[in-house]
Amino acid sequence: MATQNPIEQEGTYQLPEAQLDRFIFKLIMDLPDEIGEMAILSRYKDDFSENHSDQIKPVLSAKQISQCSAFIEKVTISDQLLQYISQIVVATRKHPDIYLGGSPRASLNILRSAKTIAAINGRSFVTPDDIKYVSVFVLNHRIILQPEREMAGIQTTEVIAEIFNTIEVPR
Repeated sequence: MATQNPIEQEGTYQLPEAQLDRFIFKLIMDLPDEIGEMAILSRYKDDFSENHSDQIKPVLSAKQISQCSAFIEKVTISDQLLQYISQIVVATRKHPDIYLGGSPRASLNILRSAKTIAAINGRSFVTPDDIKYVSVFVLNHRIILQPEREMAGIQTTEVIAEIFNTIEVPR
């Protein structure tokens, strides 16, 4: 897990693509509204250090995490859906607006994430919607747009949505 503040780049450097590829997701979070801002201020008003690590309690043991992983591996996915994942990722490598597309690691992370979402939703099988849902989070930091497209204000999420529209969803 890492955080990135794109405003303050001075003294820091963008991670190389090979390192970004090792993160499974990129979640983009908006700044808090006034209520959220007040909650932050309230937490810190009497304790600037906010050092409460002694209050952190584990939610799962290492054994339980291993059991969850084993359970998720048993979620089934059809060969048609594997092909769907492959088509999505390969399309990122061929799209004219994309300078650098998804890697094989992107495909594997879409697979793992789709199985996890299926399990979270109480299913023992992956659906195309699971794949579409996780693909945005898996691909949005792996795709590098052509400089002119980026300068035009195009977002990676827009290009990913365009790719979804060009690939037939398996039935």
